[in-house]
Amino acid sequence: MMAEVARAEATRVGPATGALLLEYTLKALLIAGLSELVLYRLISRLGMHLSKVAQEYAVVDYFLRGSAKLGFALLNFSALLLFVALFTFLFSKTQGTSKARPLDQVVLPLVSLLLALTLTFLIFTPVMLGSIAYSVVTVLVVWAIVVQYWIQNPSLKARAMIGCYGLGVSSWLYYQITTSTYGWLGLTYSPPLVLDIHRYGEALMVLSTALVFAVYSGFSLRTKNRRQRRRTIFYAATWALLFVGLLAMDGVLEVFDPAAALSLRKAGRSIGWIFQMGMGYSFYLPFALYMAGLLFWAYAVVKQVSMGRRAGYGLAFMFIAGYALQLSHQTLFVVLGLLLIANDGRVDAREGAGRSLPVRLPDHPVVEPSGTS
Repeated sequence: MMAEVARAEATRVGPATGALLLEYTLKALLIAGLSELVLYRLISRLGMHLSKVAQEYAVVDYFLRGSAKLGFALLNFSALLLFVALFTFLFSKTQGTSKARPLDQVVLPLVSLLLALTLTFLIFTPVMLGSIAYSVVTVLVVWAIVVQYWIQNPSLKARAMIGCYGLGVSSWLYYQITTSTYGWLGLTYSPPLVLDIHRYGEALMVLSTALVFAVYSGFSLRTKNRRQRRRTIFYAATWALLFVGLLAMDGVLEVFDPAAALSLRKAGRSIGWIFQMGMGYSFYLPFALYMAGLLFWAYAVVKQVSMGRRAGYGLAFMFIAGYALQLSHQTLFVVLGLLLIANDGRVDAREGAGRSLPVRLPDHPVVEPSGTS
């Protein structure tokens, strides 16, 4: 009898422990990933522009070197946390402690295969054919999760958002697969439409940022709550003014102060170059579109994370990954982000843990006082 009780208690503790591990891993990964993005992929690239300043001022040189070293350490730490999060997620799915979703029998083996390839290529340096295979498996994983999300969400906005994101990521993977294949075959000319598809994919990624806001921000003009409606109109008007102002600033300054307009263009190109190295965008679209997308995406992430939703963490990881998936940990960021939005739910597992953990029983039965019903 005691053995059966112990097994039952262990069974109840297991799911709660896994949920808590996933919760704290996601929170740590969010902090580490954002820090790595800023310190390693953005600020360290800024040092290339400030090389002359760094030679004159030792403080700037130490700051840039320290940021690069800390960012690189956070990159490795983020990669470890990604493996922990994905293994924990897969374990909860295989043990039946997480809600089953359509196409899990397809998604889970593909994600497991991608993790196995990633671990293999960390030990053995992949040749050209291995890189092609890795990108092909990534395409299959991305679209399996996209279809899974599509089935679960009948909303047209949600389907358009995930479709644009899937096509955007696939355009980069198409670039990777085709250029690697042509290099492996020894062909010297460019693959068909590779640059056009790359640019269309970048535009679709920017479009998906606006659709993320439409799906996850919670703003609606149809609401009967007047306060919420006024707040929606205020934010929409403010962002519209900022967007139009950024879009028209160059033209207005060109008329009144051509020198200032030239300086603004140079500053915009510098900022775009830094983000290009960090996020993979080429910034061929107007800069205002990228800034609007950044604001839309950031608000949706903050909104969902503050609500304790997995989708908030997933959207954040997809943003951290960027557009150009040049490193394997960026690919894993995309996969984990898509898994979290497709398996949305509360991240905070403490309520479930409180119900699952065994409760200590009193040594003697409690006698109900007389006269109570």
